[in-house]
Amino acid sequence: MSTAQPYFPPPPPMSPNPPRLVIIGAGSRGRAYARAITRSCNGLVVAVVEPDNYKRTHFGKTFIWGAEAPAEGACFRDWRDFISYEKQRRDRADNGYDDTPPGVDAAFVCVLDEMHREVVIELAKLGGLHIMCEKPLSISLEACVDMYGALRANKTDKGEEHVFSIGHVLRYSPANIMLRKLLLEDRVIGDVLSVVHTEPVGWWHFAHSYVRGNWRRQSTTAPSLLTKSCHDIDILLWLLCSPVSYTSGDNNTPHLPSTVSSAGSLQYFKKTRKPVAAGPATNCLSCPVESSCKYSAKRVYVEQPVHGLDAGNVRWPVSIVMPDIESYGTAEEKRAAMIAELAKDYTADTTDAEVASRNWFGRCVYESDNDVCDEQVVTVTWDDDPLPGASLPAATPEASQTVDAMGGRGSKTATFHMVAQTKRQCERFTYIYGVHGEIYADSDVIQVEDFLTGKTTTYHPPVEGEGSHGGGDIGLARQFVLAVDKVKNHGWSTERAQKEHVGCTLEEIIRSHALVFCAEEARTGKKVIDWAEWWDKEVEAKLKGTS
Repeated sequence: MSTAQPYFPPPPPMSPNPPRLVIIGAGSRGRAYARAITRSCNGLVVAVVEPDNYKRTHFGKTFIWGAEAPAEGACFRDWRDFISYEKQRRDRADNGYDDTPPGVDAAFVCVLDEMHREVVIELAKLGGLHIMCEKPLSISLEACVDMYGALRANKTDKGEEHVFSIGHVLRYSPANIMLRKLLLEDRVIGDVLSVVHTEPVGWWHFAHSYVRGNWRRQSTTAPSLLTKSCHDIDILLWLLCSPVSYTSGDNNTPHLPSTVSSAGSLQYFKKTRKPVAAGPATNCLSCPVESSCKYSAKRVYVEQPVHGLDAGNVRWPVSIVMPDIESYGTAEEKRAAMIAELAKDYTADTTDAEVASRNWFGRCVYESDNDVCDEQVVTVTWDDDPLPGASLPAATPEASQTVDAMGGRGSKTATFHMVAQTKRQCERFTYIYGVHGEIYADSDVIQVEDFLTGKTTTYHPPVEGEGSHGGGDIGLARQFVLAVDKVKNHGWSTERAQKEHVGCTLEEIIRSHALVFCAEEARTGKKVIDWAEWWDKEVEAKLKGTS
């Protein structure tokens, strides 16, 4: 965990007519973005869409209408209701009705992963909105391609594509921004030769989200490499594939991978690992060894220091188990309600559809219906691919004597490791090996070793907000809202706002998601895949069909 003192950066100057934003999905991610917008962005959250009554009302009171009643256009149960309302509102405005309230400029899509495709495509068809979609873009490559086509067609009155962002929050953390500058702009270790990046999910966090929670079944969501680690794959491509800058005037040709391979499986959370002494128990509260099991639901959600209900925590993960936990009055009432929720279980007679339709947070982790990998390694390689006349600056005059003709596009390798069984919880760390030195980086510290001088330089990046994703939640929200503001109030083209503030293109978003699906094909087929051939067959040919 980062030891840096977190802070909330002040919002950029507010325009006279600031961007108006709707949050579609008032779960943990929707609330995270709303907090970031309220504290550190120059936009206004003016509407919420959420089917759960408690979540919708609590969100609205916290971020929009306070103690007042919600205004027209501020509160919707279903995203379809919002689209229907917005069409009617626009008709009223076009017909000159003076009492027509203003609409929204942009939407944050924070619904379940499997809903992203339908919601984003319908918003794109509605038109007139900039869109930020929580990661992953969608749960299948086909859906991602469909969304790509719809987003390309989502044009402004000037014929430009609207601003689009994806919830790859790691790009926006102060630590990763500093790391990328040191690596690609300052070139403190010269050309990169290899990267080893690890995401330690955390032993109980994995059980919460990927054994008992929303993302446990590939058939209803997606592989864990996509649902948990797609932004780790994106970070590797951001460091090793994407152009150094879209605004410097340099060549923007990406250095594309050569091969992709992967290995991994569900190693631990399965019935063969169940303690013999647990017997036939399928729920923690009826298990004879509950008190000695580290995965005990009672231990994790009620008794755990810091994160448990007994510690006074009513946010994640407690609020995921019981979204309305704060509606219970006393601590005793909250505890009783939580125990009752954890006691819920299914039997052999329960239909698979019912089991898959909800989460079972009291279920034994060895008796769940989970099937996603809890251990996986992905390896991506690059070949030499210099561009004619390309050159890059060196970090020091001494290093300039060893600059070669590769222009930063020499062969290299990236290895990603996702592991469940760790004490560290989502505290990612990276080792980068270059021709002139090496780097160790996490959200708290970046250490640069210089081979020539023997000097070690240590950097301590700031942490924005409450430290979630190293401050990336705030950074992503701020940059997206800034982009919308520049288009709405300052005459910027959407292309300029997309590149200068969002900092990535729609093509990059598709590429990083496609590489996840490529890696999964490599893992399940036990093979090494030629990236260019796979991209042409599985992506490029399908993208042409969306034109």
